[in-house]
Amino acid sequence: MPREDVVDAPAIAEGLCVSQVFQSNMVIQRDKPLVVWGWAAPTEEVKVTFGDASSTATAGEDRRWAAALPGMPASAEARQLMVRGATETLTLDNVLVGDVWVLGGQSNMEFEVAKVENGALEIATAHYPLIRILTVPYNVGPERHESFERLHEWSDWFGRHFRKGDWDVCSPEVVAELSAVGYAFARRVHMGSGVPIGVIDASRGGTAVESWVPLETLRGMENAALQQKLEEWDAKVAAWSAEPGDRPNPLADMNYPGNGYAGMLGPLLGLSVKGAIFHQGYNNSLDGMRGVRLYREVFPKMIDEWRAAFGDPDLPFGILSLCTDGYPQTLDDYLEKMLNAGIHIRAEHYRTFLQMRERGDENIGFASSYDLRRRWYHPQVKLPAGERLARWALSTQYGFGDQLLWEPPKLLGYEATDGGLILRFDVEVNDPEDGEILGFAIAGEDRRFQPARASHVQVGENDRGQPQYDRKQLRLSSPLVSEPTHYRYAWGRNPLGNLQRTANKDLPVATQRSDDWDMGTVPLGVLKEEIVDRLTRAQQNQVRQALRQEDERRKIAEARAVLEASEGSQRDGQKK
Repeated sequence: MPREDVVDAPAIAEGLCVSQVFQSNMVIQRDKPLVVWGWAAPTEEVKVTFGDASSTATAGEDRRWAAALPGMPASAEARQLMVRGATETLTLDNVLVGDVWVLGGQSNMEFEVAKVENGALEIATAHYPLIRILTVPYNVGPERHESFERLHEWSDWFGRHFRKGDWDVCSPEVVAELSAVGYAFARRVHMGSGVPIGVIDASRGGTAVESWVPLETLRGMENAALQQKLEEWDAKVAAWSAEPGDRPNPLADMNYPGNGYAGMLGPLLGLSVKGAIFHQGYNNSLDGMRGVRLYREVFPKMIDEWRAAFGDPDLPFGILSLCTDGYPQTLDDYLEKMLNAGIHIRAEHYRTFLQMRERGDENIGFASSYDLRRRWYHPQVKLPAGERLARWALSTQYGFGDQLLWEPPKLLGYEATDGGLILRFDVEVNDPEDGEILGFAIAGEDRRFQPARASHVQVGENDRGQPQYDRKQLRLSSPLVSEPTHYRYAWGRNPLGNLQRTANKDLPVATQRSDDWDMGTVPLGVLKEEIVDRLTRAQQNQVRQALRQEDERRKIAEARAVLEASEGSQRDGQKK
């Protein structure tokens, strides 16, 4: 095939047609009304039939028609969906009724089964005829796309074609190019629920969160970082001309605000689905603290808009936090590795989850991914991440309840006492290997963080004089932080951190912090000039050097303590 897109079927055909979201092999969402839409001759009457249900609609002057069918129970029986016009009949074969989940985000959601650890095993065993797969082709706005082409999509990045736009039965031949996170999620949900599962992958690599929100919504938000971003895009559009040799049209950029929503979610608007899972954040982290400030308000709004897009304000929505990137954080470079906007984005994922849960949202889900670490910014450990979200879905949406634990340990509160911080969790926490708890840092008002020693709080002794501990409480301390006021946990892009719910539940404590300090203000007073939203390279180097010095100060203090202890031991030996 030529090194370009090869189209098998247009987005909207001549004569009677349905949106390409409706095809043979698809899954229809159970227990919700089904709206089927398409195009025909103006004023043409169209009848849609599925099983014993049917509905009639009339095409408007714009050729568009839509017919609504009542909700139906789950069924693994392969049936036909018939669309009859005045002179034509369309037949969609092998249609099932079950649950449809939408996959959203950027490349770490898009990352295919063929590229992940144990991907070959998953491909070889992917014989699941009741799981159906649809990958939405790349489209951009700013106008909403009502359908999409079925095509072999050419990728300059990978130098090959990807087949997109077709509903397929899950098989080894098909699953290799599906999202690994999405496949692991779908496989587990299908195995647990026993109902047909459809997955629609609408993710796209390299996209920022503002691409996935309607442009008109973004323009109405009072967020300074967002409005600054919109002004920059507006300036690019105003400066662009269609003259030969001019740069590409900014309106056709995948990250023009709203373009992902209009181009890739647009064809799905009005479709009944069960829920969505989302994994994104890398591109917003490239914008420093400005990206974080934007993300803090745009991400929750994005969730609201996706729920509205699918006509369900309570739509289950699972958040998979930002994955790792770069060499692992160690005690040698602990503080230097805290300077990264991606950590703040990851913390915003958890913060959004907590805020929505606290206001009574029972359909918001969350799973960490930072402990599934690899040095590459596309960590290949994707299957366990998808299965963590599947635990949330099965527990909350499929009746498994406490049989499948999914919520990360939650901090109930903390207080400063006796030169340390006491943290109280809702469940018992520990290192799963019963070793030293790693990953906490504490700081005082000077904002000079240091790694903290974490230990369970002793609450008494048993009748044999052995200490008894409250494993829901941790005490954090450091000899270099005499009056701590705040803590951070797993605060690295590839963080040092091993705290989980006890008893090997695979529930890591999420990346979080108690402070609200921006990059560039930690440590306090390093930058004398006014702190801007996005640090310059010189400012980053200045702060990084200060953090390195703090790492060196700690290592010197630790070495001195070892020497003093050794000398004390020698003196004690001489006295004896």
